[in-house]
Amino acid sequence: MSHKVNRWKKILFVPVLGVLLLAGGVARMQADDHDRQCDQRIQKAEDNLRKAGDRHGEHSGQAEKRRHELEEAKRSCGGDRDHDRDRQ
Repeated sequence: MSHKVNRWKKILFVPVLGVLLLAGGVARMQADDHDRQCDQRIQKAEDNLRKAGDRHGEHSGQAEKRRHELEEAKRSCGGDRDHDRDRQ
């Protein structure tokens, strides 16, 4: 009887392990996608800030607004990440 129980444990182990590995892979893919979207949002906000600074001056109202948008993008992506350092 014990031999049959061990056999069933072995038979069930492989599919259960596969499901667990698949679930972990899906979660990682979602995290990677979120990170990529955050990087894109931060990059766009940095570009907008640079353009506003070039057009209107570094201390202009437009640049301040874009600076605020950049900080908000960083905050919504999990804190004040140093995006420039990540790209190097």
